[in-house]
Order: sequence, then C-alpha cells, then structure tokens
Amino acid sequence: MLATLDVVRLLLIRHGQTPANLIRSLDTAAPGPGLTDFGQRQAEAVPATLAGEDIAAIYVSTLARTHLTAAPLAAAHGLEPVELPGIHEIEAGDLEKLSDMDSIRRYLGTVVRWGSGEPDLRMPGAFTGTDFMRRFDDSIARVQAEHPDGTVAVFSHGAAMRLWVRMRVRDIDPDFTVYADLDNTGMAIMEGVLHPDGRPGFELIEWRGAAAGLDDVTAEDVTGEPVAEVVAEKD
Repeated sequence: MLATLDVVRLLLIRHGQTPANLIRSLDTAAPGPGLTDFGQRQAEAVPATLAGEDIAAIYVSTLARTHLTAAPLAAAHGLEPVELPGIHEIEAGDLEKLSDMDSIRRYLGTVVRWGSGEPDLRMPGAFTGTDFMRRFDDSIARVQAEHPDGTVAVFSHGAAMRLWVRMRVRDIDPDFTVYADLDNTGMAIMEGVLHPDGRPGFELIEWRGAAAGLDDVTAEDVTGEPVAEVVAEKD
C-alpha cells in the first residue's frame, strides 16, 4: 500500500541500443548485454533531451543496459542510480535468446494478449502478465513513496514499458502502445499516481517514441517497432 497519493512525474526511458537489438534476439535474462557504440552515443544524448527536467532521482533495472544508459544522465545531475527489482524486461522463458520470427511473434503476441484481457496467460517457461504487473507496480510504488511530488527518471525496457503504460495510464487508446514506435532511448512522460487497487492513475503527457537525439534506421528492433506489425509479420 502507498502511504501517499501525491502526483509524481515519471520519465520512463528505454535503454540504448544493444547487440541483441541488432539481431532481433529475445535477450531478457540478467545481466544481459551491454550497449553498442551507437547505443552509448544514444545514452550520451539523453541529458540534453531532458535538460529542462528537475530530476530528483534516477532508477534502473537489474539489467546492465539500463545502468549504462542511465550513467550520462546520472553524471549530469550528480545522482547515484538506484536499482529496482521489478522494472526489468518481460522474461522470455523458453524463448530466451531465440531470434526466429515464430518465437518473436509468440513472445510479443503473449504480451499483447496480456494487455487485451488475458493477464493470467503464461509466457512459455516463464511468468504470467499478472506476475509482471505486480513486480513492476511494486517498484513504481516504491519510487512514488520515496519521491512524492517529484520528477524521477526510470530506465526500463521496450516490451515492459509498452504493457505497463497500456495498463496504468487512464484515457488512452488501448491499442496505442501496440502500434506506436519506441526506439532505444525513446520515452513515456507521465504524471499521476499508482493506485493500490490497480486503477489507471497516470496521464500520458508525451510519448517520445523516437530516440533521444539519435536513431539507427538500419537496425531491426523487436520491441522498438510497432508490436502489431511484428506480430503480423510473415517470414
């Protein structure tokens, strides 16, 4: 339970480009890959993109790519990133490290079905959508409790961000995050509260699907492209 329902400004930021993004690999296990040289340049562009934000804290997931992406912003603000246990990527389970289209469609298709009313469906060899939402909510509840009325940057992952925003933002087209782009270092800017009962309590202020200053248009990216297009893609 939250001790307060004060409004928090949440800058939910996707990590920079990784080698797994380049080959469309479902790489979700810890610690995971680092960044490509291009991904490092994307990370270095984040502080300028958020220059107008009064950031009180920076949070990262358990995966290395978020730590590396957050580092330039942390240095710019003199902050030490805090690792959260629940905002990591949706576990691929039996599909881990696979890159064929059938596996990708099965992974993303499961995520889409979670957001469409089947949260108790299980990812092959992994967890349910209910499990995912619980862990992500628990971490955001901690963020909100520690920084009520503050602005916080939270570095997370593509599929995880798409589903959590879909489920916790009010007055949003339920298909928006399925069809929207979300490049590496793209972000969702939100304001609101996380209700303990799971009711959508955030307003989506801005969805910056484009990268923070840099985008590699030659790269194929499973969770960056509109998910609906990937799920429907044929070999």
